[in-house]
Amino acid sequence: MPVDSAVPRLLEALREHGGAVLTAAPGAGKTTRVPLRLLGEPWLDGRRILMLEPRRMAARSAAAYMASLLGERLGRTVGYRIRMESRVSPDTRIEVVTEGVLTRMLQSDPSLEGYGVVIFDEFHERSLHADLGLALCLEAKQVLRDDLRLLVMSATLDSGPVAELMGGVPVVASEGRQYPVETRYMPKPADVPLEEHVVRAIRRALAEETGGLLVFLPGEREIRRTAALLGAPEGTAVLPLYGALPQQEQDRALADPEPGIRKIVLATTIAETSLTVSGIRVVIDSGLKRVPKFSPRTGMTRLATTPVSLDSAEQRRGRAGRLEPGVCYRLWSEEQERAMPKAIVPEMLEADLAPLLLELDAWGASDPRALPFLDPPPEAALAQAAELLEQLGARNADGKLTPHGRRMAETGLHPRLAHMAIKALELGQGALACELAALLEERDVLLNQGPEGPDVQVQPRLQTLRAAAAGRIPSGVHESAARRAAAEAAHLKRQFGVPEHERPDDRFAGLLLGFAYPDRIGMRRNSGTPGSGAAFTLAVGRGAALPAGSPLASEPFIVAAELDDAGADSRIRLAAPFDASWFEAHFADKVREEKSVAWDRQSGTVRARRLVRFGALVLKETALDKPEPEEIAKALLDALRAEGLDRLPWTKQARQLRGRLAALHRLDPSWPDVSDEALLASLEEWLLPYVIGMKSLDDLKRLDLAAALELMLDWNRRRELDEEAPTHYRVPSGSRIAIDYSDPSAPVLAARLQELFGMSRTPVIGYGRLSLTLHILSPAMRPVQVTQDLEGFWKNGYFEVKKELKGRYPKHYWPDDPATATATSRVRPQPREGRE
Repeated sequence: MPVDSAVPRLLEALREHGGAVLTAAPGAGKTTRVPLRLLGEPWLDGRRILMLEPRRMAARSAAAYMASLLGERLGRTVGYRIRMESRVSPDTRIEVVTEGVLTRMLQSDPSLEGYGVVIFDEFHERSLHADLGLALCLEAKQVLRDDLRLLVMSATLDSGPVAELMGGVPVVASEGRQYPVETRYMPKPADVPLEEHVVRAIRRALAEETGGLLVFLPGEREIRRTAALLGAPEGTAVLPLYGALPQQEQDRALADPEPGIRKIVLATTIAETSLTVSGIRVVIDSGLKRVPKFSPRTGMTRLATTPVSLDSAEQRRGRAGRLEPGVCYRLWSEEQERAMPKAIVPEMLEADLAPLLLELDAWGASDPRALPFLDPPPEAALAQAAELLEQLGARNADGKLTPHGRRMAETGLHPRLAHMAIKALELGQGALACELAALLEERDVLLNQGPEGPDVQVQPRLQTLRAAAAGRIPSGVHESAARRAAAEAAHLKRQFGVPEHERPDDRFAGLLLGFAYPDRIGMRRNSGTPGSGAAFTLAVGRGAALPAGSPLASEPFIVAAELDDAGADSRIRLAAPFDASWFEAHFADKVREEKSVAWDRQSGTVRARRLVRFGALVLKETALDKPEPEEIAKALLDALRAEGLDRLPWTKQARQLRGRLAALHRLDPSWPDVSDEALLASLEEWLLPYVIGMKSLDDLKRLDLAAALELMLDWNRRRELDEEAPTHYRVPSGSRIAIDYSDPSAPVLAARLQELFGMSRTPVIGYGRLSLTLHILSPAMRPVQVTQDLEGFWKNGYFEVKKELKGRYPKHYWPDDPATATATSRVRPQPREGRE
């Protein structure tokens, strides 16, 4: 195998440096050759080799193949441990484990005393558990076991950052591929469904090439549709391969084909790494995968179909070169390939971090960001996780793990399900909790029953699980999922010590789901409209809707265990009724009573109520007697913020005062800011005293708004305001004319021409820095000139104006030298006018 040439350098690196990163092309043999070669290393000193595989199928397959190379049965020198299944013995030297198992081993024995090396295979997949496992192992090596060796292996990993994280360990590269693989591009037309295009590619490959075909599709649904469209071409065996398949069917897909038969294996990403699918010479890659994506905004995880990264595409391509030169059909163009992401997005950056944070709390890591993670956990997702753990009672307000939280961590379940199981045991409903947990961890056991999908109620799923446990599989059921859920429920019952005689009471299903999903307890908003389902408000504040015709539509309360997190109202996928009496009986610590004095837009008044709340849900509402006047006043201010300052009685005096203040604020920021934004932000400071005693926005009409604005100034500032931004300006005729501050940057003085005679320069206010804009009016009070240069107007513009107006107003005074003439407010100046 190609990796064999790199093994001596790898062994030296592990001996001398205590760790290494091994990069080897797909099919190089690293998964099965390296652990066997490590068995003879003296530094093992009788300890075992622990190898982490991301998937159950890969763990079983790798262990079985290594055992066959030794000519032994599984469980002797080589064994495996996965959830609910173990094939190890006292003689086992190599243990292949899945990710959850490694985490449990580290929590129970942080030093991993019985193991000499931990191998992280296919690390490029960057699963949450692999990142966590490596971080914990690095800390254990630093603090507890400096002799613990760590090896990271991958075909497509960017090795530099990982080697640096591990303390600068050597990177060992295994060059070369076992056999070359030719790449052919076959882009999908936009108007052709995926499954139809995949079938075309399969038929083309059957005609052009020899050997078996491995076809990568995003999920089970696409696999079933493709198989139905393809049928059974002569001389072929069409075999599905995905995680939910029964073990026997998985083995059939992996096994050698019958003589004369070409295998066509339709697989998910499960076949991307570690597995050897016998008889394969051709790969057809749809370029898509289905992955869970967590939204910190909603606290929900949904499955999303996304393009694969280039490193994943290389892994898939490598499957074609395991046995002989192969061919890979990529169902995209070379141009599209240039836009594909280079590497897989680490699950750490997209996952629900509540399980991670609980594990770290149990580990004793007070600050997750201090651990050696290749990518630190995102702050938003960590905050969401911390909030959930506190809500479930796993953490206290100081962020410390509680005894209840430690029990939750020991279960190995998601924190929601762990909390549910522990609470259920206290109520004698452990059996029901185990069944619910099994259903929630498994894919839906009911097949689609129409465009809206299956009934969203929990009850038919519980019945299906119990039927599967008894060996009966009804129609309309996902058989393998039902069997796995039944097996998981039985395993959990043994784990939690549920008495065999305990019979689940399905009436409590909603209560137990409420323990797991307190944020998704919902209260009905309406009973739905024709063609749509009932709408609910969830305790977290989001909306959710039932499919049309759901039997749960009449329930006042439900708990939604699964939602699609799409649109304004998430579609509910799984739910149960929730009895209102349970709030007080089981959630009393989360039910709070509060006063609400708030403006009601519909009535235009302030409503004072006493509310009983559970999260965003108002469980009970009664009128509040004699609310404090100040509370009502503050509610009115909130109404103003919603409605805007136009609802205030802006008199001419109030508008002028606001303009004066704005003009001075432009010149000197120490003056109050009276912009809309600033006034709305400071309503409590300048307006609150004036609205106490009022109850509606209509009452605001009685406000003396000018007096309220003046409250922002002390006595000295009011005097300064009158000096620097006066309300009026005395012109040469003796008239006091109001200044218009509508535009605070250019206040306006509008005066008749004859009243300005003798004024040689433009008047200035605001510390001598703000020129008034003169609107020079005709005798009929119509503007004839707008200027801030009065001197220039007298020299130039005046004579044009005089020529135009003198004929219309011959009785009025039209001097030849307006800059020195006597101003008048009359038609002509009186003898003594203008002398004072």
